[in-house]
Amino acid sequence: MFSHQPVLLHEAVEALHIRENGIYVDGTAGGGGHSEAIVKRLTGGRLIALDQDPDAVKAAAERLAPYSQAQVIHSNFRRIGSILDSLGIERIDGLLLDLGVSSHQLDTPQRGFSYQADAPLDMRMSREGATAADLVNALTVEELSSLFFRYGEEKFSRKIAAAIVREREKAPVLTTVQLAQIVCGAVPFAARRDGHPARRVFQALRIAVNGELDVIPQAIEAAFERLTVGGVIAVITFHSLEDRIVKQQLAALCRGCECPPDFPVCVCGKTPRARTLTRKPLEASRQELERNPRSRSAKLRAIQKIEQKGDGSHALF
Repeated sequence: MFSHQPVLLHEAVEALHIRENGIYVDGTAGGGGHSEAIVKRLTGGRLIALDQDPDAVKAAAERLAPYSQAQVIHSNFRRIGSILDSLGIERIDGLLLDLGVSSHQLDTPQRGFSYQADAPLDMRMSREGATAADLVNALTVEELSSLFFRYGEEKFSRKIAAAIVREREKAPVLTTVQLAQIVCGAVPFAARRDGHPARRVFQALRIAVNGELDVIPQAIEAAFERLTVGGVIAVITFHSLEDRIVKQQLAALCRGCECPPDFPVCVCGKTPRARTLTRKPLEASRQELERNPRSRSAKLRAIQKIEQKGDGSHALF
């Protein structure tokens, strides 16, 4: 059974400023928790729920079956533009992205996302393409080290990569426990006090396998181009790497003139395309943290599209 507790549920739905007859996209449907909360506020309109995980698609489809306005599609949110085209949808009123790995994926050992249970080293959200085992057994020391440092911010990346290559010369590294044991043996004992030593390595491999960071900018830009004036993009992140990307991209959409401060008049002609709805990211309440500890690192950021006028001014509908 697919189990996923939606994070920042109330905050995310409120941030979308849902219009009763609007068209909304939940780019990461998961178990359908956010999607259901959105569709319950629609009297007409439409909800398009996307997910690349076939388990999530099945669960979301079952949960949303009672709602005629909802449609569940098996796809990665990076394809949002082509999906909307295929559905004949020109404009949307909101997009929600709940990034990262789901509780179901973490808690299903055979998916290979967790170092806490022995399973094939898989980590594919879509169940397609190269697995984590493929990367671990094919990349060079330099490539593995770079991957662990870039996507896991792992300061012992070189030592861990070298240990993996030594071990795979004896036998392929094919399971989660194999990899976790190699990582534990490669880092200093003192470093083990800062959570499980394999946590950052597993995060890095998961991000690489699923191309998680690469798809964020293109999806946000594609969705923003389809957004109606007053429409909202809301994004929930779970670690600093993805949050940095989201923060920078949303800020760029809200930024206006980029001329040097000493210029007497604006010559670049740039005006803000959106306004921020969250000057500081929203985080889980104490009650939610008690109910769902995995929400502790969640951050919600949201922007609202504004009207562009020919005189360079801007306004909301």
